[in-house]
Amino acid sequence: MTSGQQIAAVALMAGAACSLAGVFLVLRRMAMMADAISHAILPGLVAGYVLAHGPNLWVGFLGATAAGLATVWLVEVLAKSRRVREDTAIGLVFPTMFALGVLVVSKFFANVHIDTDAVLYGEIAMAPFDRFRWGGHDLGPLSLWVLSSLFVFNAVFLTAFYKEFKLSTFDAGLAACLGFAPAALHMLLMTSVAITTVGAFSAVGAVLSVALIIVPPVTASLLTERLPILIGLSGLIGALGGVLGYVLAAMWDVSISGMIATTLGAMFFTALLGAPRKGILSQLARQRQQRLQFAVEMLAVHLATHEATADRDTENSIWHLERELGWSPSRAASIVRRSERAGYVLSRDGQLQLTEAGHALVETTLAR
Repeated sequence: MTSGQQIAAVALMAGAACSLAGVFLVLRRMAMMADAISHAILPGLVAGYVLAHGPNLWVGFLGATAAGLATVWLVEVLAKSRRVREDTAIGLVFPTMFALGVLVVSKFFANVHIDTDAVLYGEIAMAPFDRFRWGGHDLGPLSLWVLSSLFVFNAVFLTAFYKEFKLSTFDAGLAACLGFAPAALHMLLMTSVAITTVGAFSAVGAVLSVALIIVPPVTASLLTERLPILIGLSGLIGALGGVLGYVLAAMWDVSISGMIATTLGAMFFTALLGAPRKGILSQLARQRQQRLQFAVEMLAVHLATHEATADRDTENSIWHLERELGWSPSRAASIVRRSERAGYVLSRDGQLQLTEAGHALVETTLAR
């Protein structure tokens, strides 16, 4: 593969792996935990550097994972103390952990250059230069192997614990009654999120790893309410966002990580506007239909109320609707036409009369 194809493959696997890890995190309304973990792993990376006496992938991975789990544990302790809320606990813990890492680096590793690319954005374009070699053979970018392994791990993990996570997410009380231990499942989920965040950190940085974990599941949740489809759609959106973001970045010569995050944001806002059930446009259309239906029902009830009275000819005339119901001439004409098409009303010489279907609509409306 060319270097461009390798970067695209890394972006694809990063999107797929991270999005799977974020599905239940989003469903549990704990999206900011991914942000907390991605920033709080810095002390673990520093500890791994110290223990290994230099850069070491596996020691750094273990140290960062430990720091991520420590963040989760501290947030849980603070939240369960009932002194602060969970979102406040996250806001307290992750800046403290991140600041601790920065202090240690500035004190003992002042000669080590840590810039925004290393700590926040990452640089996915450098992925092809960090190779995975085994037995003298070059097996491709190390990041691709790490992210592919994370994708397989998350897919197997969600499959193995699908029932337990589904029950504990939507009904923790019932899960506890059935012996599923929601607290243990929560820590297990946080562990998978921490491992995924740490694995993606070196390739795509903190900011993009959070975007890949959170945005695809949120986007998928706008498109479906079925959990199995949501999980699959999340992985697809994450993978597509990664590849499309790289293609656009290469085309326009801009930051790859920034373009991937921007592409994911564009996909989210597209779904927010055009989703069939939850999209803004569909909701506006549904509200308009509801207003029109309500107006049709008002007209039917008005006609039924006056059809047996002495002033029926006046009350049931089209021109009278403007004054009686407060409608403009164009709206009154539109509602009458709609009622006629639906078979509720007949119009003769400006006089309106209910049909059998119209009387049935009135009975249904009054009963409701």
